[in-house]
Amino acid sequence: MKEGTIVIEIEKPKIETVELSDDGAYGRFVVEPLERGYGTTLGNSLRRILLSSLPGAAVTSVQIDGVLHEFSTVPGVMEDVTEMILNLKGLSLKIHSDEEKVLEIDAEGEGNVTAGDIRADSDVEILSLIFISQPWLPAHGSI
Repeated sequence: MKEGTIVIEIEKPKIETVELSDDGAYGRFVVEPLERGYGTTLGNSLRRILLSSLPGAAVTSVQIDGVLHEFSTVPGVMEDVTEMILNLKGLSLKIHSDEEKVLEIDAEGEGNVTAGDIRADSDVEILSLIFISQPWLPAHGSI
């Protein structure tokens, strides 16, 4: 080895599964030891690969009758539109086709609106029955 050459010894990292949900939708892993700054580099690379290569379905747009923008309020609904959109982002879906789908919710009267109130065709499977909003008056929307 030449004089003045710097040698960096890197220990091979170990990957440990810390937490894994029963449905496989969530996992927490620890990779250690890593040199300073490598965690961010590795994490960003893994995130980009997962987002670009894993198939999945998600709500991409929301239309609520009588609402012009996300900062509006819907008469007779306790939550504002932003809160309803955040609730819809937590919706877990499985679509058994490659085309986009339009789902609809019609709610009337006092009571909670959940993912179980969503009308969809047979290609769409709703995996989580999340809370969406609590309307007091008739409401209609599409996602």
